[in-house]
Amino acid sequence: MDFDLSEEQRLLKDSVDRLVADKYDFDKRKAYLKNEHGFSREMWSQFAELGLLALPFAEADGGFGGGPVETMIVMESLGRALAVEPYLATVVLSGGVLRHAASEAQRAELVPMIAGGEKIFALAHHERAARYNLACVATKATKDGDGYVLDGEKSLVLNGDAADWLIVSARVSGGDRDENGIGLFLVDARAPGVTRRGYWNQDATRSAEISLSKVKVDAANVIGEPGKAFPVIERVVHEAIAALCSEAVGGMGVAHADTVEYLKTRKQFGVTIGSFQSLQHRAVEMFVFLEQSRSITYFATMMASENDAAERARAMSAAKVQIGKSLRFVGQQSIQLHGGVGMTYELRVGHYFKRGTMIDTLFGDVDHHLAKLSAMGGLIAA
Repeated sequence: MDFDLSEEQRLLKDSVDRLVADKYDFDKRKAYLKNEHGFSREMWSQFAELGLLALPFAEADGGFGGGPVETMIVMESLGRALAVEPYLATVVLSGGVLRHAASEAQRAELVPMIAGGEKIFALAHHERAARYNLACVATKATKDGDGYVLDGEKSLVLNGDAADWLIVSARVSGGDRDENGIGLFLVDARAPGVTRRGYWNQDATRSAEISLSKVKVDAANVIGEPGKAFPVIERVVHEAIAALCSEAVGGMGVAHADTVEYLKTRKQFGVTIGSFQSLQHRAVEMFVFLEQSRSITYFATMMASENDAAERARAMSAAKVQIGKSLRFVGQQSIQLHGGVGMTYELRVGHYFKRGTMIDTLFGDVDHHLAKLSAMGGLIAA
């Protein structure tokens, strides 16, 4: 199988790499974090100018018709930069819902808002009792004429405090953990009845707790068929997992490179510590874990567009297990091999480790996906 990038994909990679290299060193990132909502609006506008925000949408909707490979390229570059802009929340998650479930009229109205960088979107799906169960939705959607009224609580909404629009999952029928009976609704983040509490995550990204009290949604803002949203949510989360794997590979690559460079320059007993064979072996092990992650990320990227939900789920669980294990090993080794300075706020390897820990937790950690993979009979079904 040919894993080489096409000419257009290579140009995309070069453009994104050049942008983050010029605009996203570690000191600039710290400055971006001081902005309102913890990211740079100027950088977001540059993402839009470069076409990154329009990338995965169909040309008919005002996008560039990119697929999972293009998303992989962008997310790996953002991972190397430790970018804090809401690309995952707006383009991958919310944009994924629009691509898979929104009507033509809704896409015509909403996709240009994302592509142009005009509005921030967030997917408000997770709830406190859910853990990693995507079907656990207790938020209620009660029929009200042609529209609905939403009541409930959403937790850990990525970039929810910065969002102009929320895509909210709510239950129109069934029990709190039934796959059937879930709907998706577009809600103005400043609508009456919406309360948001934003906060910092451990990796310097932002999330929000969102309360919905008698929030009215008219018929034009119902996304897809009410009660049939679970397959859409599952597919979008699978695409997000593939994207996160790409981000993880980008971050691990920098952590490994920084560690090798430190081994070449730090001296102990009159020689560089990289001359010690045991430390060389650790650096090689880090590289092996990195390359294993790269391989499984290619697999996850290819499977992100798989229509068979069971096979797609199997692939994403396998990828999440490998990525989670690699993130832990590479992160721990990069901290330890940097010695005491690896623990400091001023050195960036610690920040990559924090982001890696967050990626491991998002949408299911190693233990969760290992259990899922085991229940499915492993990567290759019997």
